[in-house]
Amino acid sequence: MTPTLVRQHLAHAGETPRVDPGARARDWSEIQERMLVPLYEAVYERLDVGHGTRLLGLGCGSGLALLMAASRGAAVTGVDASRPERLALARERLLPEAWGTRPRGKTRLVEGTPQDAADAETPAYTLVTAFEPIGCLAGDSEGLGELLQAATPLAERGAPVVLAGWGPPERCTTSSVLRVATKLADPLRSTGSWRPALRDDLEEVAQRAGLKPDGSGRVACPFGYADLDSAVKGLLSTGLFDAAIAATDQAQVDKEVAEALHPYQRRDRTVWMPNVFRYLIARVP
Repeated sequence: MTPTLVRQHLAHAGETPRVDPGARARDWSEIQERMLVPLYEAVYERLDVGHGTRLLGLGCGSGLALLMAASRGAAVTGVDASRPERLALARERLLPEAWGTRPRGKTRLVEGTPQDAADAETPAYTLVTAFEPIGCLAGDSEGLGELLQAATPLAERGAPVVLAGWGPPERCTTSSVLRVATKLADPLRSTGSWRPALRDDLEEVAQRAGLKPDGSGRVACPFGYADLDSAVKGLLSTGLFDAAIAATDQAQVDKEVAEALHPYQRRDRTVWMPNVFRYLIARVP
């Protein structure tokens, strides 16, 4: 399941992760989100994102990927149905009235689904992105196909749709730390089991959504942190450890994640974990 679906499952089961959503969202935007900047840059460069691009970002979170596209001249719309705290941070970053400046292009942020972003006055999108990586937890692509099916009618025929995923575990140092989530969440194993990324994860999602794969790439996205505390906060902000927190407690998860990070702490106390992420470009039929 995706982190969103994990949270929904726990809520139905009568237990929720003992975390502060606002603090977690801030940790994501200040520490963790930037780790995927090389992925965003590689995709935007390959697709020549700029003036004339009308981008729809699915699961846009706190909006760094949208901000980067807007800085290239793109008109951007972001939708996120389940993380209002992150979306509030995206508004601080992207909406011009927050800073008293004029927008570079039309920017919209919508708490909801792609249908909620539909607007008869808005031209069809020329690019759709789903940058939240899949291929880390068992079932973490559930719901993504439906989200893509809802989004693609809003895009031009032939428009690229970009999906992102974790690379093979032997190329992702962080995989060893993510296994902590599986161990601690064993009573909830079906909701959050770590599993290695599979070669065709992204292609299968695209095909289920009726999209035509049209190229892919791999990008090095090392996770680098100023210290162990920042690394723990950053990783926990992903939501991948929520099931473990619900099954045990915050202190235990913090402790075991920190222990798993020790092999990657350097002499200057920084933490460095090389990773490779993969992206797929598919086309709207």
